[in-house]
Amino acid sequence: MQKIRVGVIGTGHLGRLHATLYKNVPAAELYGVYDIDPERAAAVAAEAGCLACADIDSLLAQVDAVNIVVPTTHHFSIAMQALDRGKHLFIEKPITATVAEAEKLVATARSHGLLVQVGHIERFNQAMRALSSVQVSPGFIESHRLASFNPRGTDVAVVLDLMIHDIDVILSLVRQPVQRIDANGVAVISDEPDIANARITFANGCVANVTASRISQNKMRKMRLFERETYISVDFLQGITERFHLVSELPENSGTGLVMGKMEGNKTRYVYYDRLSAPEGNALQMELESFVQAIADGSEPAVTAEEGMQALQVASEISQIIKKQTEATHGH
Repeated sequence: MQKIRVGVIGTGHLGRLHATLYKNVPAAELYGVYDIDPERAAAVAAEAGCLACADIDSLLAQVDAVNIVVPTTHHFSIAMQALDRGKHLFIEKPITATVAEAEKLVATARSHGLLVQVGHIERFNQAMRALSSVQVSPGFIESHRLASFNPRGTDVAVVLDLMIHDIDVILSLVRQPVQRIDANGVAVISDEPDIANARITFANGCVANVTASRISQNKMRKMRLFERETYISVDFLQGITERFHLVSELPENSGTGLVMGKMEGNKTRYVYYDRLSAPEGNALQMELESFVQAIADGSEPAVTAEEGMQALQVASEISQIIKKQTEATHGH
């Protein structure tokens, strides 16, 4: 099988991980990397066993696909350059800085017949993969993503930095149009909101209450799903998915399951606890493997450009609501 030749644009913290993990992706051949800092690019190229390219053009001339791992403000210009040269794209989240850019990128990729995958990595989290083994139709979702302060992320508001992960996951689970968004947030230590909360109401009545903070003492990445007769807790940090549900008869081989209680009535039912499982694995490597596989098969990527755009649309609307409130409060 012919290998897919890939290049990585941007060799910062995350770009370096992309480049070095490609050697574990059998269907890919990492041709080269490019960064505006040539020394940084050379160091990562040496570590990943590939070329350090002098410019984006010389990289694009030699590859089938590129990973764009640069600051969000540059996603669009580099992506358009690559699409115009007929290259498939992997773009780190958020897909672009603005919804207008995302719309243009999606339309261009479609007209060129090129594949774009967006790096919403939580889809590959062990906890999320475990969840895919069951059908979910939540009526209420509560999610918390709390991080301690890291100056590296403050060029974007917490909504685009952290909350967008959960927005993408929620949209992928609910699969319904968004009907209404309420939000509030506060800038505490940077010029952009550092803590934000949004309440997203979907067309089918499902409500998601989403909180993100980057000024927390303790880390937390948790989502709780509530539906008729079932409660599921998804812990992205631990990679654990737990389910409590009502059953009228107990499963025969209840390996990891526990009966938590019994409900008497016209029929006896049990409150049954079990853990949903999925194989362990490096989420970023799995993401890269799925990207290369989609190119090889001509199949749809795990997170499409359209999905990346939808997550950005919701995140942008939340940001706008918070911005208006802040301006109203401070009388700007």
